[in-house]
Amino acid sequence: MDTDGTHNGQRVRADHVPRPAGPPPGSAPPRPAYAPSTGPSLEQWLRAPRPEAEPGFWRFGHRPRAGGGDQPATAGALLSGVVISFLACVLAWSLLTNNYIPYTDLPLKLLTPRDWWQLGGAPVDGRGTAALQAYMLLVTCLLVLWFSRLGSWDLAFQRLVAVRGPRARAAGAAAGAMFVMMLIWTRTLTVLGLVSDHLPYESMSEGTIKVMAVLVYVVVSAPVVVFFVRLGRRPAPEDRPKPGPTPPVPTAGPSPEDLVQWAEVRRAGLVEVADRLGGEAGAGRMSDVDYTRIRRAWETVRADPSRTRAFADAVRDHGAGACVHPSGARDLPVRAARHDLLARQLLLGTVEDSERNPYARRGSGLALDPAVLGTSLLAIGPSGAGKTTRLVRPVVESLALQALAGQAAVVAVGSAGAQLGPDEAYDVVVRIGVPDSVYDLDLYGGAGDPDEAAILLAEGFVGDMPGVDVRRAATALAQLLGPFRAAYGRFPSVPELRELLDHMPGAIASLRGALEAAGQESMLRELDARTRQHGTPADPGPALADRVALLDRPAFAGFFDTTGAGRPFSLRALEHPLRVRVDLPERGHADASRMLARLLLAQFNAAAAARTDRSLFAFLAFDDASHTLTAETVRGVQRLRSANAGVLLTLRTLDDVPEALRTPLLGAVGCRMAFSGITTWDGKRFAETWGTEWVETRDVTHRTVFADQPLTRAIHAFRKLVTGKAVTTDAVTVRQVERERWSASELAHAVPPGCAVLSLTSVRGERAAPLLVRLAGTS
Repeated sequence: MDTDGTHNGQRVRADHVPRPAGPPPGSAPPRPAYAPSTGPSLEQWLRAPRPEAEPGFWRFGHRPRAGGGDQPATAGALLSGVVISFLACVLAWSLLTNNYIPYTDLPLKLLTPRDWWQLGGAPVDGRGTAALQAYMLLVTCLLVLWFSRLGSWDLAFQRLVAVRGPRARAAGAAAGAMFVMMLIWTRTLTVLGLVSDHLPYESMSEGTIKVMAVLVYVVVSAPVVVFFVRLGRRPAPEDRPKPGPTPPVPTAGPSPEDLVQWAEVRRAGLVEVADRLGGEAGAGRMSDVDYTRIRRAWETVRADPSRTRAFADAVRDHGAGACVHPSGARDLPVRAARHDLLARQLLLGTVEDSERNPYARRGSGLALDPAVLGTSLLAIGPSGAGKTTRLVRPVVESLALQALAGQAAVVAVGSAGAQLGPDEAYDVVVRIGVPDSVYDLDLYGGAGDPDEAAILLAEGFVGDMPGVDVRRAATALAQLLGPFRAAYGRFPSVPELRELLDHMPGAIASLRGALEAAGQESMLRELDARTRQHGTPADPGPALADRVALLDRPAFAGFFDTTGAGRPFSLRALEHPLRVRVDLPERGHADASRMLARLLLAQFNAAAAARTDRSLFAFLAFDDASHTLTAETVRGVQRLRSANAGVLLTLRTLDDVPEALRTPLLGAVGCRMAFSGITTWDGKRFAETWGTEWVETRDVTHRTVFADQPLTRAIHAFRKLVTGKAVTTDAVTVRQVERERWSASELAHAVPPGCAVLSLTSVRGERAAPLLVRLAGTS
């Protein structure tokens, strides 16, 4: 049961799967080095909200951004608005309190008894005085409220003061409190008089009067202190949870409490199993990989109830180490990025707070998951832009963790020395050209049909040659592979295949004799057909022989063995949750490395589509896909999204792809990424792919004012003498125009270092517009 919950469908040969190795499943996994080094506990991780969101949103703790997309006012405009509105408020208040505006107290006198007022409007006694003081205090509050909203005082405080930190916020609140208290103690505001002037002091003792004075000060000061203390402690607007215009949809599935308590397992009657798992999590012996892996195993139990007893026994015997990966590993030796295995997401970076990005996406985390990687990703960037450290390694690491959880199979292809993670993070490491490599590469991709093997070899060998027909090359190979397999029960090795393609008399005669001895008449006819075609003008044999000669070198002696003496790895093993790395000898054998990369891509397309069990997400990542793509492999990449698979292709420039394939390639992948430093030629391709959008533009026209009156002309002349500029008026024209989302020049010159422009498409067809992202990188 330790592997039943990890993967399904054991339909590949055993020699294509590495033997299990590693620590015993019952031991606790070593704590990996995380980036960041600290993180939430398992229970906090499970309880964190993960609302449904558009493709690319980092869902862990995601909260929609409050407010709209209007452009914020500048600091100068906010400050001038505050000053002007404050002065206007003081002027209006002064006119009201000094009775320069008649009949302002008419509402008060209509709502109070007539005997409170004298004939001239003055109060008769304390009742009228108190009513007039309360009324003026109410008018003052209304004036301050109205002018504060008119001048955006609260927004100015947040943008000009609070944004500078808690100390600046507290200092600003203290200054405001002191200003208001000064107005109260100087009786500019009638608060103190309203409270203290109407107490019966003549009937109080001296001690009572002192106590009442203290109480008056407390009553008057308390509301002011409370208001400004709350103002000083109030968080910034972006830190306050506010309901946005479109509230997040709750995530479908079990609640966080059910996840923590393993409620589904408990409801199925496995109370002891749920208690054991909860105890492992509470004691800190369960990691996020353990939880995700056992959750995956439980899903297989729900699909096949006959596995219930085996699942229960595995949890009882091993606890958090149940249903472990075939390698015995329960985590990676090091993590260089941040992952959320419950949502199967990788945090790639942060969307820049730039006007080029949609308002709702600014400042949010950008994540990749199988839902978008299933449409494949193409990344273009010059050397040193960070394609390996900021993209390829984090993506491979994320899928390696998912492989340990029984959810994915990943193959990483790069040159020897590429920083794609330590060897301990992989189940299979194929070092082509290194004599002490434990694993070999199956040149025929595990194919048992000679015609299928011939198609794959032809695509890898001559798929990039413009003058060679790949179908004719596949036919020529099949005319040799079929007879050889029928005669010897295996495919030819590299030297044997080269001799057959060169039509060496000894090799052909030996093969013919073996076929005649075996009575393979049909295969003899295939061999005769190859003999007739040899040497004709359209014969692809010489081109194939030249390409096979690239592998028939002393550095590759002992590799690509077909006799069964080695341990060849085949991409037919994608039905298992494997972590594979293939190191290509790029430094000394560049042409051979490119040919092998083409072959691996062709084999991956065929193997991913031929899987009978597609529950695992299969992924192939190229650290450098230069001169790797052919017309057939580009078509195969487009078909991967329906096979629960995808590829990651990184290029230095689109010039590394044949010109006829550049447009089909950009159309075949669903995710496109342009790093900083690309050329305008590459930027033009991306701009055409991303298309245009309707935007609102504002055109401002400055027109000189010509005055007719002598006084006005004199004022304009004086103003021009002081400022040096003529008096003008502005005419603003607002219109809708169609503009490129990102132009070629902007992609080439406006993307800062460490950033990239990324567009995403999910396998369900959901799209995310191109976003300027600051990449997180690796530690």
